[in-house]
Amino acid sequence: MKKILMLHGINHNLFGKRDPRIYGKVTLEEINDRLRTLGKDLGVELEFFQTNHEGEMCEKIHQGFLEEVDGVMINGGAWTHYSYGIRDALEILKVPIVEIHMSNIYKREEFRRKSVFADLCTGQISGFGVDSYLLGLRAIIRAIET
Repeated sequence: MKKILMLHGINHNLFGKRDPRIYGKVTLEEINDRLRTLGKDLGVELEFFQTNHEGEMCEKIHQGFLEEVDGVMINGGAWTHYSYGIRDALEILKVPIVEIHMSNIYKREEFRRKSVFADLCTGQISGFGVDSYLLGLRAIIRAIET
């Protein structure tokens, strides 16, 4: 069974409470539950990780590399726009990476329109709320299979 690592970044533990106008009312656990259900239907195993600490995120990416996960999905939150440390960790990976955002980062503040991860990723999905995650899971499975 293929294993996919789902990385949730800074402040995502507050989904459902944090700015529902942008992120909706869905919680992180609800997002993970939906992904877990879809993953079972599609025959993949998902591991979930969320942290508010940049070094912990890098360590988890390193662990995914050493454990030879088949793919990585990441919503780095604000780190997407400036964390060269996480970018360098992602660059170590030799598997498909899909970048996920619930909001359309291109319709938001100027600084959010730049992703320092984008050139490392197979693709990027943004603007569809929780469906961004579900679309991302389908996309990464396709990338793994090709």
